Amino acid sequence: MPELPEVEALGAYLRERAVGRRVERLEVAAISALKTYDPPPSAAAGRCVTGAGRYGKFLDVRFDDGLHLVVHLARAGWLHYREAFPSTTPLKPGKGPIAVRVRLDDSSGFDLTEAGTQKKLAAYLVTDPAQVPGVARLGPDALAADLPLFSERLRAKRGQVKGVLTNQEILSGVGNAYSDEILHTARLSPFAITDKLTDTQLAALHTATRQVLGDAVARSVGQRAAELKGEKRSGLRVHARTGLPCPVCGDTVREVSFADSSLQYCPTCQTGGKPLADRRLSRLVR
Repeated sequence: MPELPEVEALGAYLRERAVGRRVERLEVAAISALKTYDPPPSAAAGRCVTGAGRYGKFLDVRFDDGLHLVVHLARAGWLHYREAFPSTTPLKPGKGPIAVRVRLDDSSGFDLTEAGTQKKLAAYLVTDPAQVPGVARLGPDALAADLPLFSERLRAKRGQVKGVLTNQEILSGVGNAYSDEILHTARLSPFAITDKLTDTQLAALHTATRQVLGDAVARSVGQRAAELKGEKRSGLRVHARTGLPCPVCGDTVREVSFADSSLQYCPTCQTGGKPLADRRLSRLVR
């Protein structure tokens, strides 16, 4: 799933490439992806792209006269920039990976695509990003929150730190991959309970959050959209590295699996050398 660093980089790429161009037309190929109908997709035609940014993991493409295309890429969504489309024929609704296409006046543009069968990519054409329910519920940006705010938000909700850190209403921008990396850097168990964290542990977690996300943004911004996934994988130390040696201590990276996700961690760095039990089988080690 694209998280804060990748969405930040996609916004930077669009600012570099698309700002100043006018929209020829906005085409919707996956009807289920478009969550709003007022204004209609045709309202984007003729408008100039004025900027691009993000709200947490939501990408915000801005047009003149206050129109926004806000996109949540979900788990399998992505943005593909095209220097020139192979055909001028409008897209037809169908079962292909393209959900939304934005054609610009220099024949370039971008596709919003989604792989797989779980079609959860969501696009909103709105006059105010706060009209998007997910944006309206977002907590403070994880990269921008100072230590007092960060600590307040995490202590406000009791739970396992992995789940609280990825709760977008608590802090926005962190997902499954970077939470594994942040917890590894902070040397914390993913199952530590938030209201039991000491001030020292919270300070380490805050520092790790800024370090991991900041480094990932620095590596990602300036990359082409097609290169971002590879750049993300190259910077991971524990996430998706089950069975490989931890680059810090050399211990074997372990995994805990859930129904539709998994987490990775290093026992030596994070749990005092003790493997975490699968929560479906036995009591968790904390």
